[in-house]
Amino acid sequence: MAADTQVIANLLEGTFDPRRNKEAEAALRVEESKESFSLRLLQIVATDSYSYTTRLASALCFKNFVKRNWTDADGKHKLPPAEVAAIKHELIGLMIASPSGVQAQLGEAISLIAESDFFRQWDTLMDDLVSRLTPNDARANNGVLEVAHSICKRWRPLFRSDELFTEILHVLEKFGPALLKLFETTDQMIEASKDNKEQLHAAFGTLNLLVKLFYDLSCQDLPPIFEENLAPITMLLHKYFTYDNPLLHTSDDAESGPLEFVKAGICEVLVLYIQKYEDAFGAFVDKFIQSAWELLTTTGTETKYDILVSKALQFLTAVARISQHAQNFKSEEVLGLVVDKVILPNLSLRESDIELFEDEPIEFIRRDLEGSDSDTRRRAATDFLRQLMEQFEELVTGIVMKYVQHYLAEFAKDPRNNWKFKDTAVYLFSSIAAKGTVTASQGVKSTNALVNVVDFFQQNIGNDLMTEENVEPMLKVDAIKYLYIFRSQITKEQWQSVFPVLVKHLSSPHYVVYSYAAIAIERVLYLTDNTGQPLFKREDVLPMAQSMLQQLLRLIQQNPAPDKMQENEFLMRCIMRVLLVIRDGVIPMTGELLKGFIDITNTISQGPGNPRFYYYNFEALGAIIRFAAPSEPTKMEQTLYPPFEAILQQDVEQFVPYILQLFAALLEANPSGPLPDYYKALIPAVLTPTLWETKGNVPALVRLLSAMIVRGTAEIAANNQIEPVLGIFQMLISKKANEGYGFDLIETVISSFPVSTLQPYFIPLFNMMFLRLQNSRTENFAVRFVHFYHFMSSRDKEGLGTDFVVNIAEQVQKDIFPKLYLSIILPETNKLIRPLDRKTAIVSFCKTLTESMAFAQRYEKGWGYTAEGLIKLLDRPSLAPTTGNTSTTTGGAGGVGGATGGGGVTMEEIQEQDVDDVNFDTNFTQLNTCRRKLLDPWPLIGDLKSWVGNSLRDANGRNGGKIEEFIKSRTNEQVAWVLFKLMQDAPSTLPQ
Repeated sequence: MAADTQVIANLLEGTFDPRRNKEAEAALRVEESKESFSLRLLQIVATDSYSYTTRLASALCFKNFVKRNWTDADGKHKLPPAEVAAIKHELIGLMIASPSGVQAQLGEAISLIAESDFFRQWDTLMDDLVSRLTPNDARANNGVLEVAHSICKRWRPLFRSDELFTEILHVLEKFGPALLKLFETTDQMIEASKDNKEQLHAAFGTLNLLVKLFYDLSCQDLPPIFEENLAPITMLLHKYFTYDNPLLHTSDDAESGPLEFVKAGICEVLVLYIQKYEDAFGAFVDKFIQSAWELLTTTGTETKYDILVSKALQFLTAVARISQHAQNFKSEEVLGLVVDKVILPNLSLRESDIELFEDEPIEFIRRDLEGSDSDTRRRAATDFLRQLMEQFEELVTGIVMKYVQHYLAEFAKDPRNNWKFKDTAVYLFSSIAAKGTVTASQGVKSTNALVNVVDFFQQNIGNDLMTEENVEPMLKVDAIKYLYIFRSQITKEQWQSVFPVLVKHLSSPHYVVYSYAAIAIERVLYLTDNTGQPLFKREDVLPMAQSMLQQLLRLIQQNPAPDKMQENEFLMRCIMRVLLVIRDGVIPMTGELLKGFIDITNTISQGPGNPRFYYYNFEALGAIIRFAAPSEPTKMEQTLYPPFEAILQQDVEQFVPYILQLFAALLEANPSGPLPDYYKALIPAVLTPTLWETKGNVPALVRLLSAMIVRGTAEIAANNQIEPVLGIFQMLISKKANEGYGFDLIETVISSFPVSTLQPYFIPLFNMMFLRLQNSRTENFAVRFVHFYHFMSSRDKEGLGTDFVVNIAEQVQKDIFPKLYLSIILPETNKLIRPLDRKTAIVSFCKTLTESMAFAQRYEKGWGYTAEGLIKLLDRPSLAPTTGNTSTTTGGAGGVGGATGGGGVTMEEIQEQDVDDVNFDTNFTQLNTCRRKLLDPWPLIGDLKSWVGNSLRDANGRNGGKIEEFIKSRTNEQVAWVLFKLMQDAPSTLPQ
């Protein structure tokens, strides 16, 4: 059934109405499943009779539809070929003809399509784009350039590869000459339009996009076509770096205009070229240095120039990084001018900064915080000054300290009115005191030997932190930020006196003050000493933990509006860190804390808008579950199940993967308990295939289903739910992206149910795996299959074992096992790197040698190869698992039996995770605080060599010397010597 265009348009309009937007969104999801839905959306976008908002909503809906439905996990198109072809045929022209807001959404959709299809499956795109360029239609050209930029900007963060360079060369061949030609014609258009504001703005829009594309095409390597034309290109870039026209000025002091954006883009190009291509670009640098100096010394302090000034400072920072060009600054006179004319004007507080501090405090924090990505004048000036100090440490330190002392003296004359002087002094000192990169985890690791950061704090800053009254809030923030930056330079003893003061500042009436206090507290609690131990231990923090947590929750909940409650992720991150430090000290306060968290989670579920906040919210909940649930599992389950179930019922898609993980963690906290009734009722929903279609749900669903299986084996078997579970396994291993999770699930099933219960299913299971190995084998699948084999082979006491696997394999296909063993199992075993994976393989190989009748009687050569494989595993050093890696290779959620899964989480294992880099709509974000425990199936087996030797000797005794006979007749001299030595050296009694 085809989708109806007018019905879709009405539903799109319904999404604007708060009274029926949920209903309209649900109905749109139904329409998605109908034929040609995407083409109907494009039809709405193309129809002028619909309102702009409806067309924009349609473009947005199309983009999201493409994101969800363009390709499957294996990169194959999910839409019919005819629909794919029609979209590609219509999309470019439609985007070029659309209004700018609609263009932006369609451009993102094109970028999403290009990510999977360009250029191998869309090799006509560049020819199509070039054919649409014109000599004088800026609007059409801008549409073409937007498309090209949306495709090429994807290259910026990528690592070099042959495939990437093939794609870049394809674009350069098709688009490079046209780009240079358009540079020339755009220059001519600007000259011709210098008195026509509308045309001039359009032409500058083209120039802005050309500069962006020039960067895109140069980001990986210097294109020959650009190198050959570098002189005319740099002439044009310099012309527009120094260009001015009143028609391009904006009347709003806070609004950057096309002139600022073009010049800022040119600065980005200059930074790229001086960093990567200085040998080719170096001859052109000097004129840009002089122009940047003139720009910085003549540009006003209005916020509309912030982006341009910060980019120009970044260019000079890049210049100063190269010794040859840094000599331009090498004199006390020049450096003095730089500090006076460039550094100080851009580092000093402006009225706009103070207004931001007071009116938009969270935005002030995000811009000001060391390590953030914001392009601020202060950060750019600080980076420039630090780079100059690296080149000329003594000169710069001497010059800056004179200014620092001057500003401190000015402050001392009238502290109430001259507080800005002190703010500047603190910033200046911090800029030259820090050396190297200021890291997010440790702050400043190295300092300028010519100054003393601790003395400066005690003499000039400490009083601002300690004094409760008559201190400007900004100076308190400066004091806290100073501690935050130089936290690694402060001793434990010094921190013990300062830490309670920071905690006290959580009660400050000033938003930025209490937020910075939370930021500093969280980072200090993360600090470790030289031995890797936390600077602050549980007993240090526990006495003040409850009051801290109560105050932090109070600050979060003080404004009940969903957007305000979730705006300050720094407060929630601090809560998470405190919980990780106090560990089971949270138990007495669990009830009170859960009440607050449930209120927060329910509130923000009405409109999730800050991924960082809700990520830390669920990490904090995970910490409570980890440390409190083992002692009171029933209470925790009863408290958290209703609100968690409500979120699942409401289908808050951003929260679902987190809720599923927390459900699993609750069950895992009491692995021996029965499955509660409310979880039993959840099983049918978890087994519903549609829930598994959202790829972000899959890892969490596998973990939850595994936890349900462990605690509800009898109920699942009694309700005939084993087959649906196995259907999920079949679905998972059919997709490359989910194959690891499929093995996690099946290992849980096999370790939980009696072998007799699963007997009818083993042949179909093995048949599925063999078909994947034969028809679409991946390295990950092969390694996971090998682990699965060892998982089965090592469990002879559970009714499995090597002969069980051999028997099943031979029933699937006669004589397949020897081929499988020699071509996959033996060689791929060497790719198992995690300690428990290797332990499983060692136990498996040893039991094959000692217990398998098939290898004793039928596979004589295989017995010898197995002995060789066993020795290789025993001799190969064990590799520790990478923290955060939850799979034998990739795609695992934490299988029973040690294949995968997170270990017992300690504070040191809670890794930093930049959630801004994660797509929260489609990708899975693992909760680190409540990872699944890594279980050792053989906890009594310690020294593996001793255990192997003892097992071989014991089997030899039980079988009348057969093992010794096999060693002599089936292995070479070297292998035999090692095996006999293992048997000789092993103690007489070891666990079996």
